[in-house]
Amino acid sequence: MNITRTNWTKTELQIYILLLCANADSVETEEELNLIKSKVNDETFNKIYKEFSEDSEDDSLEKIQKNVATQEFSHKEIVCFQREMHEVFFTDKNFSMMERNLERMLKNMLY
Repeated sequence: MNITRTNWTKTELQIYILLLCANADSVETEEELNLIKSKVNDETFNKIYKEFSEDSEDDSLEKIQKNVATQEFSHKEIVCFQREMHEVFFTDKNFSMMERNLERMLKNMLY
């Protein structure tokens, strides 16, 4: 278990969650990564991507849960964030069962 960092900024948390969304169907595409990269600078993306790559799914969910608890999101921020998650999910024009399950878990964490 690799739970070392738990104090991300909102942007870092967002990027980490979007990376998890990109990997929900076990296929991380270049299109998904480019979409995520477009939301942040290269340094932040690379730092979060490296951390994400070293974490198991359980580690990822635990880190997300801890970080969501320390952040205060407005309703508008959550709605915008869910829209971004859907953008990542739908880059391949498919919303798989694994993606639906992850979306449900993330909604429970965010609200």
